[in-house]
Amino acid sequence: QVQLVESGGGLVQPGGSLTLSCAASGSVKTIDDMGWYRQAPGKQRDLITFITSSGRKNYVDSVKGRFTIARDNAKKTVFLQMISLQPEDTAVYYCYAKISTGWGSPSDYWGQGTQVTISS
Repeated sequence: QVQLVESGGGLVQPGGSLTLSCAASGSVKTIDDMGWYRQAPGKQRDLITFITSSGRKNYVDSVKGRFTIARDNAKKTVFLQMISLQPEDTAVYYCYAKISTGWGSPSDYWGQGTQVTISS
């Protein structure tokens, strides 16, 4: 059994910052890619950033220069540092990870989602 537990969401004013965390636990043997999706009200869930096991990072244009992804492999945790937040960043943020439990190919696991609201 594998779990991803997120923390760090909340309400901030425009221009503010937040850092999200997502920790994997359970029968984790290896973790490949880790990343973050977000889903705004009435919209689909979109990938915004990911980081490979070797540390290569990728961002969508809308968050480049404002969001930074990082991971701590020893703690099986991925972070998302967000600055210069704007109302359009309001969404539920979901972490994901490609995890191998030792049997077969890696599978995608998801966090429970954390609400980020940007409002004055």
